[in-house]
Amino acid sequence: MAHETNTKLKLAVYWGAACGGCCVSVLDVHEKLLDIIAVADLVFWPIALDIKYKDVEAMEDGAIDVTLFNGAVRNSENEHMARLLRQKSKLLVAYGSCAQLGGIPGLANLSNKKEIFQRIYEDSESTNNPDKIHPQPKFDVPEGTLEIPEFYNDVRSLGQVVDVDYFIPGCPPQSERLLEVFGLIVSGAELPPKGSVVGAAVKPLCDDCERKKSDKKTVKKFYRPWEIKDDGETCFIEQGVICMGPATRAGCGSRCIKGNAPCRGCYGPTPEILDPGAKMMSAIASSIDADSPEEIERIVNDIVDPAGTFYRFSLPASILRRKIK
Repeated sequence: MAHETNTKLKLAVYWGAACGGCCVSVLDVHEKLLDIIAVADLVFWPIALDIKYKDVEAMEDGAIDVTLFNGAVRNSENEHMARLLRQKSKLLVAYGSCAQLGGIPGLANLSNKKEIFQRIYEDSESTNNPDKIHPQPKFDVPEGTLEIPEFYNDVRSLGQVVDVDYFIPGCPPQSERLLEVFGLIVSGAELPPKGSVVGAAVKPLCDDCERKKSDKKTVKKFYRPWEIKDDGETCFIEQGVICMGPATRAGCGSRCIKGNAPCRGCYGPTPEILDPGAKMMSAIASSIDADSPEEIERIVNDIVDPAGTFYRFSLPASILRRKIK
């Protein structure tokens, strides 16, 4: 997308089903934000600007140059805004893990709508709801009809709902990568092919990791990070701690690893990986030191919540997509 230097870009940011960290990461560019607003006008950002949905609806199609859409599509409001911003934007960017892959909200696909509502509105320890009343999309009161978004059974990534131009991964994306991508757009340089993951590497995080690795089978037991004293030097997996590095793109700067925490997988799988969970099962299998099927089973059973661990950020966009009964 070529940009005329005498006009400012029109930039939008939307927050769907997410925690808000992606919006904070936009502010984390610190003083570089002044450089951004020098060449771009923010025309829609609900958490920072008093601009209504109706204002976006009144815009001409393609009036927004770039929209950073963060968050998954959890309900009808998210879907409406995804379709609206697709219509109004020249470039629609899935910004962060939730928009790209479904993210943490996507773990709700391990349940269904009925189970979620029953837990929240009937069975939770702090709930007193003897009539088992659940929220309804529409409810009539004397003053009129109250409406709230419809809660969907499935969490979906942005690309499962609308056509997406680019994907910037991360939970949240590193601010340095955002500046790089934005600078590329502003410069008028030739952009990567549509559908590309930008602001990340193609190689796995293990290739950037400075920890010591060997080809030996070393794992006799798997631990949660708080159950073992990390030596600060050896590959987490070889110490028996699940690390998503083998199934995750590099590009984050290995910040979790450098902080002595295993990778959680927020930058998503590398291009050749069809399913991050399957890749992790392969990586783990190659590290187990066992002499019998019974010992293998015992070691594997040490892994707490494998589905939630291996698909922490990627369940909706994986081959599985959700739990099927």
